[in-house]
Amino acid sequence: MPDNITLLRRQNVLTLFQRFAEEQMRDGIAPKGMEQLFAQALQISPSMWSQIKSSRPIGDKLARQIEAARAQAVGWLDEAHEPQGLTPAELQFLQLALKAWRATNADGRKQLRLAVKQITASED
Repeated sequence: MPDNITLLRRQNVLTLFQRFAEEQMRDGIAPKGMEQLFAQALQISPSMWSQIKSSRPIGDKLARQIEAARAQAVGWLDEAHEPQGLTPAELQFLQLALKAWRATNADGRKQLRLAVKQITASED
């Protein structure tokens, strides 16, 4: 988990968006317009939501607003949480990684393993 508060808050708010989208779709709401609905639920503009997803830091005041809007405890955005299932992007990556693993020989698998180890070691 990232120790940088900016990354941690962004990761957590994206988790909240994923949960929100899943709830809405279970209730029959079409995926189109989901971003705008989420922004509305957070009481922010769709433009601000777009900025938050990409690069805008979430300050303390906005973090507490988001937590209140999504019925989370104060400070929830500031804590590391275990992922609750795989996102579509994660599933797509895993499928691609499995395809690469199966398509190569022992040397290729060793290279894949080393590449992943290097990436994860740089995060520590």
